[in-house]
Amino acid sequence: QVQLVESGGGLVQAGGSLRLSCAASERTFSDYHMGWFRQAPGKEREFVTAITWSGDRTYYSDSVKGRFTISRDNALKRVYLQMNSLKPEDTAVYYCAAGRQYGSGWSNRPTESGAYAYWGQGTQVTVSS
Repeated sequence: QVQLVESGGGLVQAGGSLRLSCAASERTFSDYHMGWFRQAPGKEREFVTAITWSGDRTYYSDSVKGRFTISRDNALKRVYLQMNSLKPEDTAVYYCAAGRQYGSGWSNRPTESGAYAYWGQGTQVTVSS
């Protein structure tokens, strides 16, 4: 069982930046690919970005490409989401998720929520105009 705890959310003005952090309890954190998803009020949860267990490959949704950056530190068992040039439409609860390196089919579908076995409780990001 992997426990994930997000932090770093808050209120920011449009054009500002935030850095989200996700801490994992799992000793073998490097066995997991990691992703960030978000859910805005009244909308379905959507993919934001993902990173392989080694950090050698990243994926971004078109809506955040060029503005957001995902990274990870396996020694610290953390994954980060640097969000720049924030827009009001980025307002959502942001969730960290972990997908198993083996047996999950993650490599074929890193943008799908079904590829992730464990989820954090979420952190609120609000961008004011």
